[in-house]
Formats: sequence, structure tokens, C-alpha cells
Amino acid sequence: MPEDHHILVVEDDPRLRERLARYLTGEGFRVTAAADAAEARKQLRAIDPDLMVLDVMMPGENGLDLTASLRQEKQLDLPILLLTARGAPEDRIAGFEAGADDYLGKPFEPRELVLRIKALLRRVPPAPAVEVQTGPVRIGGAEFDPERGELRDADGPIRLTGGEAALLTALARKPNEVLSREDIAEALGMDDSGERAIDVQVVRLRRKIEADPREPRFLHTVRGRGYILKPGV
Repeated sequence: MPEDHHILVVEDDPRLRERLARYLTGEGFRVTAAADAAEARKQLRAIDPDLMVLDVMMPGENGLDLTASLRQEKQLDLPILLLTARGAPEDRIAGFEAGADDYLGKPFEPRELVLRIKALLRRVPPAPAVEVQTGPVRIGGAEFDPERGELRDADGPIRLTGGEAALLTALARKPNEVLSREDIAEALGMDDSGERAIDVQVVRLRRKIEADPREPRFLHTVRGRGYILKPGV
């Protein structure tokens, strides 16, 4: 099992949240923690985790409602493991009906949680290898050369700022692949605080490559995951 899987832990009890994060980190996982559904949604806009461990009984939007909402809106297809003190059969059924992949009752042995996580991750097919694009990419009536960071159409070069060129290069090198904001920030040499800056650059870039930036044909937002460039005429 690879040791770089990213787990999002959503638990409102701060002590349990800290213990889970510490234990899973010790088992070789990368861990991001959230205290409630609202914070989990915020994290999902910034990262692309491999699995979510989600507490059911949370104030506000509970774990069942969050799971059902994410599944219905097709925002999230990664495995979800629910944690709850309510272990009756009808509670487990409700969890699976909401779209969860596994269900673990509290209290539980941390080792069992890790084994269940690993079992769920084994069910996920590996992502197909994506070739890095090195040659020019066609974007409508324009062409972008990622090696030179240059965008041209029939009238000549289209001026890009340094940030726009860097963003388009990152996307054009992996066309038709969703890049999370975290991936883009890393490619652009930014820290996690650059999420808003990336969104601004996307808006500006769309104005230069899309006929109608409000209805993009090439640079798409994938809700809860990031951005994808779909080149074409």
C-alpha cells in the first residue's frame, strides 16, 4: 500500500480528531482534519483526498447529510468511511443508503480503522498514467506552446502575464486531467495561501482563451476538485 495516500478526517470532537490525525500520520498517511461539514467542504475545494473518514453525529450538517449531498451533487467519488456511536443495523443501512462505503462504530480500535481504510483504498482502481504534454496545444483558434509559455492566434501573440502563462503551462502539460488547487499551487511555486490567487488567475485566463468566459469550453471548473483544460478546436 503506498504511503502517500491523503485522508480527510472530519470529526467534531477535538481530542478524537487530534488522536486520529496523529495515529493515521504515524501509519504513513497524509492527513487533513476538519471540525465540521462546513470546514470539510472548504477543504474539498482545496485538496483532492483519496478517502474521507467522516463522523456521523456532528452539529449542523451531520455526516449522513453531507455524504448524501456530495454524492447527489456528484462532487465526490472517493471512498467515505463513516464513524458513529450509533451502530444499530438501521443506522448502518442509512449510512450506506446515503452513499458511504464503510461504517465503523465507536468506540473502535485504531488498528481496525487503518485496516478498513486500506481495504477501501485497494478497491479504488489506479488512475491511468497521464503523459505530460510537451508540444503545442490547440485551444480553439489559438495555440499554446508550453515550452515557451506563448499563446498565439491567427493575429499573432496573445499577451499573457507571468501568472497566466504559468497557470496555462501547468494545465497544458496535463490536458484532460483534473488538477487540484494544491497541484497548481505546487506547480506555480505557491504555498497553500495561494488558493484565491489561483482562482483569480483562472478568471483572467478565461478572458483570453474563451469566447464566453461565463460558459467556458476549454478551461473547466470541476467542483470540489480543481480545474481541467480540455483542448480542442
